[in-house]
Amino acid sequence: MPFPIHRMRRLRTGLLREMTRENTLSISDLIYPFFVDENATKKIPVSSMPGVFRWPLSMAADAAKEAYDLKIPAVLIFGIPKNKDAAGTASYGDHDVVQEAVRRIKEKFGDKLLVITDLCMCEYTDHGHCGLVDMDTHEILNDRTLPILGKIAVSHAKAGADIVAPSGMMDGMIAAIREALDENGFKNTPIMSYSSKYASAFYGPFREAADSGFSFGDRSTYQMDPGNGNEAVRETQLDVLEGADILMVKPGMPYLDIVYRMKQEFQMPLAVYQVSGEYSMIMAAAKNGWLDEKRCFYESMLSMKRAGADLIITYYAKEIAEMLSDLSKK
Repeated sequence: MPFPIHRMRRLRTGLLREMTRENTLSISDLIYPFFVDENATKKIPVSSMPGVFRWPLSMAADAAKEAYDLKIPAVLIFGIPKNKDAAGTASYGDHDVVQEAVRRIKEKFGDKLLVITDLCMCEYTDHGHCGLVDMDTHEILNDRTLPILGKIAVSHAKAGADIVAPSGMMDGMIAAIREALDENGFKNTPIMSYSSKYASAFYGPFREAADSGFSFGDRSTYQMDPGNGNEAVRETQLDVLEGADILMVKPGMPYLDIVYRMKQEFQMPLAVYQVSGEYSMIMAAAKNGWLDEKRCFYESMLSMKRAGADLIITYYAKEIAEMLSDLSKK
């Protein structure tokens, strides 16, 4: 029956508004990503991402501690090596930058903080692509890249990584990584797959942060077309069949329809990545006084939860955790 029998505003005041809220955001939903730079001797600000830094390896545990102190349960590590080459060989050595960062963090926090490692080659190759390349044709060589991804995953697990997160969008990468982990005694190491990763313009600031710009072409031959939704279902289904434990949609807000579809279709743990461009847009608008920084970040993350995300990877994790902690004390 219509108005005036039904008045939707009855539930929108005071405590009742909070009690009837359908979706909530909590600190336990958050994953804090940060960059460890083997070349750095001090924190280096990322100019396109205010408040984000490249951390020297000597301070990797300090970066993690900032998240731990705010009760954020997990961090996601990206590495920037001293040396790059066409084969990304600095990505899988036992004592390369991510492996050493993981050891330092696990030595300090043990099982009290989950360490997730990004598993891709783009930060380690001198051409900036996510796999081996035929330099004559500029083709990214999918099948020849798979064994290297397996080596990277094993090296991360040996160092103590709790979860590996492959982001290269190579066909068959989840199966190759699962096989490599299992053969080397890491059958219980979960894989968080970047299962729906789009070739997005929203990654722009990340190129500076991770020093991962490409020397030719773009990544459209292996990352997904932003116009495709059904393809995301097929792509994710293959990752599930190959052994993915946690799924991911990247970017976040521009792809909330994909987040919703992934959750409805697969009913598996689902992460969403609030990427660098999303972060920098809000920060820039807030700096100009056009938006309320904290409220906009909170609303954007709440929209991700409403769409179906269980986990949110965000560069604003520390600030939102502090805000949620303060709210819980009131």
